Amino acid sequence: MKLVFSLLIFSISLLFAQEEVAPPVVNLSIAALEEPAQFVKTINIAIILTLLVLAPTLILMVTSFTRLIIVFSLLRQAMGLQQTPPNQIIISLSLILTIFIMEPYFKKSWDDAIVPYMDEKIGYEVAFEKGVKPFKEFMIKNTREKDLALFYRIKKEENPKNIDDVPLTLLMPSFIVSELKTAFEIGFLIFLPFLVIDIIVASILMSLGMMMLPPVMISLPIKIIFFIVIDGWSLIIGNLAQSFK
Repeated sequence: MKLVFSLLIFSISLLFAQEEVAPPVVNLSIAALEEPAQFVKTINIAIILTLLVLAPTLILMVTSFTRLIIVFSLLRQAMGLQQTPPNQIIISLSLILTIFIMEPYFKKSWDDAIVPYMDEKIGYEVAFEKGVKPFKEFMIKNTREKDLALFYRIKKEENPKNIDDVPLTLLMPSFIVSELKTAFEIGFLIFLPFLVIDIIVASILMSLGMMMLPPVMISLPIKIIFFIVIDGWSLIIGNLAQSFK
């Protein structure tokens, strides 16, 4: 690693020496803001950096990612597979399906909020309201009424009259709780057939007197074959995508 790093530094130095170009200098000094436009640009940069930092959290809180990754994790446990598929594959599959499911909402938010704001047709507040509205509609559709009412009781707020009156501070936790409940319900239904296979295999081994043979060694290949025969991935992914309203 040290050798590769040294060769990289030497190559960069040789490139600048041959072309007689000075390496770029990054100026990190802070100067006083003399014009309001400079302040606006600074605020824009701060907002962009904040959104980049909060992007993973926002993906978890306002999209279908939570339900997908929990169901896939429970599926792996139900089949008795420890690290197959690995976590990277499960996360990547969940992200791809999240983009697939949320594409209409992303597109509507982009067309109604981002593009007009970049064209300087609307301001910050209008762009934020229009950009958040598609995701609020998605969360409202997939949030149980009793979960939303729970957080309204905790906060001691009055019931909203329409979707626009529901604040994100109450909608996002309600949506997460509903997604967790739905994901565990789906996971329970996934566990049932694999649990039946485990019970049948364990009963057969006990009746044959083969107590020293771990039932997992027999049931695991049976569960894999069963999952392949019923085309499990297509079945689960298709029903998951259709489970979102």
